[in-house]
Amino acid sequence: MENKDQYKQALESKYDCLLFDLDDTLYPKASGLSAQVTNNIKEYMILKLEIQEDKVPELCSSLYKKYGTTMAGLKAMGYDFDFDDFHSFVHGRLPYNLLKPDHVLRSLLLSIPIRKIIFTNGDKNHAARALSRLGLEDCFQEIICFETLNPNYKEAKPAVSEGKSELGQSSDNGDSALPKSPVVCKPFENSFEEVFKMLKINPQRAVFFDDNIYNIQTGKKMGLTTVWVGCSHRIGGVDYALESIHNIKEALPELWEAEESKNVKYSRKVGIETTVQA
Repeated sequence: MENKDQYKQALESKYDCLLFDLDDTLYPKASGLSAQVTNNIKEYMILKLEIQEDKVPELCSSLYKKYGTTMAGLKAMGYDFDFDDFHSFVHGRLPYNLLKPDHVLRSLLLSIPIRKIIFTNGDKNHAARALSRLGLEDCFQEIICFETLNPNYKEAKPAVSEGKSELGQSSDNGDSALPKSPVVCKPFENSFEEVFKMLKINPQRAVFFDDNIYNIQTGKKMGLTTVWVGCSHRIGGVDYALESIHNIKEALPELWEAEESKNVKYSRKVGIETTVQA
């Protein structure tokens, strides 16, 4: 019994779950897809929400930084619009042909003997299409997306707000002073808590990959080991910094330890059995 427990402990990896952001993490920002997303959001704000055009760029950027997604910020500020219509307008018209199959990343992901999960603020259709274009659709056990984190989104109401004309102006107030959004998304702690609960994740045994430093810093606060993708230097809240997701094995070789330990232990066990039989 003691030997069995020792074998089990040896086979266990330091980590048992990997959480991956999608956009600008599994593919580079240089693809141009994220820039197209931003352009579509600005166009939606002008055409659908009738926000003054010269205010849109600053507002779009400000809300993204404060709320994780511009959409969540718009809802917090009281704008009433249909989530599905927003996603259709913003993601449904994207040139997904900008994304190319990534055979190197596919091989890396499939070789890691640990549960892998997508954790994105995007909607499910966008996640499916992007992963398909990258050739990674079968590399993950779960996809956590907008619909997963907001199962009752069709009934969600915009936050009550006053003075929409003040949106996007700089403020020295902390996040606690911001109107609350009905949208659950990164970088807010409740989104991480929901993921941990839904998928029974122990953050102390999970690694989180994301390109957004605010998401990374919240992840670190929640107990995750953090990997900032798209940047080569570490700052507060960052455990590892990777210029590219392709550098994952050089930075975190321990993710492959479970498989290597299994192979080593299996070989030793066979040797022992052979000796006994002899």
